Amino acid sequence: MKVRKIPMRKCVVTNERVEKKDLLRVVRTPEGNVIFDETGKANGRGVYLSKDTVVIEKAKKHKILSKHLNAEIPDDVFDDLLKVTKNV
Repeated sequence: MKVRKIPMRKCVVTNERVEKKDLLRVVRTPEGNVIFDETGKANGRGVYLSKDTVVIEKAKKHKILSKHLNAEIPDDVFDDLLKVTKNV
């Protein structure tokens, strides 16, 4: 049986390589909007964050997502990320 390769991505805050399914994706769409990508397949420039409230708070405090996406990040994106981490 063929062994499938597990997709790995890097968290922009912790710089740890983790399985893609264990990360949250935030995308700057071609129109310039910044959204939380629940499916992981939205078009645009994407960055990944660990599913941890501490990591999300650090990203918000130090404006890490703004630097990587070259866009202003609305507060509702961080609210959506925090809601998902509390359900995990």
